[in-house]
Amino acid sequence: MSSSLPYSPPKIWQWSTESGGAFAKINRPIAGATHEERLPVGEHPIQLYSNATPNGVKVTILLEELLAQGVTGAEYDAWLIKIDGMQFGSGFVEINPNSKIPAMVDHSTETPTRVFESGAILFYLAEKFNMFMPSNPNQRPEFLSWLFWQMASAPYLGGGFGHFYKYAPSKIEYSIDRFTMEVKRQLDVLDQNLSNRLYVCGSDYTVADIAIWSWYGQLALGRLYDAGEFLDVDKYKNILSWANRIDDRPAVKRGRMVNKTSGDPKFQLHERHSAKDFENKTQDKV
Repeated sequence: MSSSLPYSPPKIWQWSTESGGAFAKINRPIAGATHEERLPVGEHPIQLYSNATPNGVKVTILLEELLAQGVTGAEYDAWLIKIDGMQFGSGFVEINPNSKIPAMVDHSTETPTRVFESGAILFYLAEKFNMFMPSNPNQRPEFLSWLFWQMASAPYLGGGFGHFYKYAPSKIEYSIDRFTMEVKRQLDVLDQNLSNRLYVCGSDYTVADIAIWSWYGQLALGRLYDAGEFLDVDKYKNILSWANRIDDRPAVKRGRMVNKTSGDPKFQLHERHSAKDFENKTQDKV
């Protein structure tokens, strides 16, 4: 619903599913399950329940990177959670009370360990396998700073800029300008940091790169919100070099395919249960 009259907030806000927007029917101001739905469990130690959003691909990229390094304990089943209400099923809410993808259960521990929030999953896996994070404790603060920078910054890009630029039922100049300014400031922060670094923390590729690339790298490569020209991403030369360097990694290419349900069918792997699935079970073959 839109109106030319100025909006005056009521004393107490009331939820309305008629507020409009692409996600009006699935967003709600309360937590908890809406229906009973058990989650499937495969044969591998890691069970991932996700979707190929920027937050989702962070985890599948890291798992593919670990497997590429011969870490057999990182073998995983990836189950598709469609963001159409599946995230409010009882099984998913049990492992993520926040009802957001991704969520993961590690069955290799004495009692299955649930982990939710993409940054927490990245850190858990990096620490569990002691890979893709600095081995020198003196470098740990820099690494954690950039990982948490991404977690704090992404809501401006996704929930703020992306929502008002791409998904809101009407274009609101103030909202778009406000979040565009912040996204471009963040791009400049990242671009300046990469002016004398191969990766965000220095010379080593870490999960901080994976986390940031999944949002800002893909934005610079023109994959988010059709907003590359609007944001003038070509001016951020250091980001583009870094983004392309990561994009060329085979594990990154595989990770982007997992739980993907849009685009070219040969790059969509709705579920992943084996490395062979990339050859035999993409959507162009099923």
